[in-house]
Amino acid sequence: MPQLSPLSPGSPLTVVAALRAAGCVFAEDEAELILATAPTPDELAAMVDRRAAGLPLEHVLGWAEFHGLRVAVEPGVFVPRRRTEFLVDQALARAPQASVVVDLCCGSGAVGVAIATALGPVELHASDVDPAAVRCARRNIAAFGGHAHTGDLFDALPGHLRGRVGILAANVPYVPTAEVGLLPAEARDHEPLTALDGGADGLDVLRRVAAAAPDWLAPGGCLLVETSERQSPAAVEEFTRAGLRTHLAASEELYANVVIGVRERQGGGSAPSRSPAR
Repeated sequence: MPQLSPLSPGSPLTVVAALRAAGCVFAEDEAELILATAPTPDELAAMVDRRAAGLPLEHVLGWAEFHGLRVAVEPGVFVPRRRTEFLVDQALARAPQASVVVDLCCGSGAVGVAIATALGPVELHASDVDPAAVRCARRNIAAFGGHAHTGDLFDALPGHLRGRVGILAANVPYVPTAEVGLLPAEARDHEPLTALDGGADGLDVLRRVAAAAPDWLAPGGCLLVETSERQSPAAVEEFTRAGLRTHLAASEELYANVVIGVRERQGGGSAPSRSPAR
């Protein structure tokens, strides 16, 4: 990219000023990323315009940073949140020997990619009800020989996975319907409602996942679902009702809560416990 004078249309100062005027709180950081990503001055101007119009930064850049990786994120696809890195860490800690990984409600496939990157060779599957998400996930998981499927939860998965899944990561929608309108405009206006709206209490999809998961998990396999602190007691109840040995992990730093359910190797269950914040 050619050197620009400090006051030229594509200069760092001008980009920062445009983003700040649009209300971007971290204008300097965003300007640096946009300047580094734009291949031409014309595309730079277009990217700044899109960001100033309210598109999520990740949709403008075409990628999101997640768990130390750069994951492709296409327009209209749910942007992976930093707090969800905690779910990935919990999966790796609970099932470091997993050979079959499923990223359910996958969005961009970021969770599956992060887990597969850490574990090494695995059989990786990702699924989502949104075709745009599946197309994006397919791009991201291709390097791992992953398979992307379109459909409603477990209906999308091939039958040969039943009883074989070592890690079942499901970043389900968990915003109560009445609270979707309170989300930031970037989410409300540019991410699919199916990735946000979890029903009246936010747990509709979680209940369905928990109820069906034991049939898909391998003995000792684990289901991990992100939820809110307020919803976590009810979420734990759903996991326990499904016959899973249940644990609640929380990170104060990331404001993250992950419910973990393990399929017992020889049946039985135990009371839920809570790990210290990480």
